[in-house]
Amino acid sequence: MSLLSALGGVTWLRSGHLLARHFSQAARRGERPGGEELSRLRLDDLAPTPRSAQGLELLFGLSPCLLALRAARRRVARLLLQAGRSGLQGERAELLRAAEARDIPILRPRRQKLDALCRYQVHQGVCMEVSPLRPRPWTEAGEARPGDNPQQLWLVLEGLQDPRNLGAVLRSAYFLGVDKVITSRRNSCPLTPIVSKASAGAVEVMDVFSTDDLDGFLQAKARQGWLVAGTVGCPGPEISGSSEIPVMSCSEFLWDRPTLLVLGNEGSGLSQGVQASCQLLLTILPGWQLPPGLESLNVSVAAGILLHSICSQRKGFSEERKREQLLQGSREPSATSGGPTVSSGLSSGSEKERQVFP
Repeated sequence: MSLLSALGGVTWLRSGHLLARHFSQAARRGERPGGEELSRLRLDDLAPTPRSAQGLELLFGLSPCLLALRAARRRVARLLLQAGRSGLQGERAELLRAAEARDIPILRPRRQKLDALCRYQVHQGVCMEVSPLRPRPWTEAGEARPGDNPQQLWLVLEGLQDPRNLGAVLRSAYFLGVDKVITSRRNSCPLTPIVSKASAGAVEVMDVFSTDDLDGFLQAKARQGWLVAGTVGCPGPEISGSSEIPVMSCSEFLWDRPTLLVLGNEGSGLSQGVQASCQLLLTILPGWQLPPGLESLNVSVAAGILLHSICSQRKGFSEERKREQLLQGSREPSATSGGPTVSSGLSSGSEKERQVFP
């Protein structure tokens, strides 16, 4: 969809009969209908997109656009930088240089035009017309043998439909070092620009795969020696009564073999077929007794907690944390040094965690 047609659609939806009346009045005055609007578009250097650009989508936000240019996995038709920003610096200057190096047309529309084109999403003054990003077939993920590395972690997503949830989950997965992400092709949110924005651009640089047969995929990986760990909310009678699949708190889970962590739909969770393919169900125990209706967390919040609980067991991660703690302890003055008193223990440790995990 071209920028001009998108903008026209927004204008028509917002103006309705006012737009038609404006054209009628212009015709009676002998003016060409739409002439004033078209002149504004020319002043903003927003020419219509060629017909060959049909099927492009509008990526918005500084990080998604910059990472998309770096990754070079999308076809970029043109870059839109908000007019009026003099002396581009930092990442915006890098974005401009990268676009110029690839001979990508650069337009400078006003803020109001970008707002309308993005349907008033937070674009930070940066948009790009790009080809869509689609998950790859999981058969292209490559075979990973359990014996190669016992601490492999794949994240499997069944039926996530909210683009902001999906983006937030992908951002946590990339930050914490998940090896691969597999989504169900059926009833799952596509990798839209909103997903990219919610992921802070992480989806632009990570590989996301999909499958039509999630049950078969999980069963095949289980036969190869992978642990298939599903996730559930706070255990209730319907879960606790099932003795076939054990339920375990994520804080008690020992990551000693390649694992598939499976998250379900925002509302219904895991389907019966997928849950039956799991060998273990992980849950997050609440800090106190919860009233009915609050027994579960938002899927993106739960994903962050579960992934951190597992990934913190990674050998390199644990060794790095130990070195940090030893270094922190060596910096603390002794009680007899006569120096100023420095609090230790949880306070300094918590401050360090706030720096490492923003």
